[in-house]
Amino acid sequence: MPITRKSIAIDGRIFADRRTELRHRVLKGGRLSFNNGYGASECQVKNLSEHGAKLAFGDTTGVPRRFTLAIVGEPGSHQAEVCWRGIGEIGVRFN
Repeated sequence: MPITRKSIAIDGRIFADRRTELRHRVLKGGRLSFNNGYGASECQVKNLSEHGAKLAFGDTTGVPRRFTLAIVGEPGSHQAEVCWRGIGEIGVRFN
């Protein structure tokens, strides 16, 4: 199901979606790697497009600004950069 016109902020306010492309809701596993492969973390991929995704974690404080993201069932991996952080979730853009 595509995510379209409205988004909801943490405080419950509804605002216009600022994305330039549609993201599709998914529920897939993901694996982050960083620090030349010495650091790793698991996540859930909540939505996905060609150029970005929303990832869910138990805690986002240990997630670095840039990392490599491999998504279960998807070929290859993505170089990702954090665009925003929320409580338990981050939004990334693929480079």
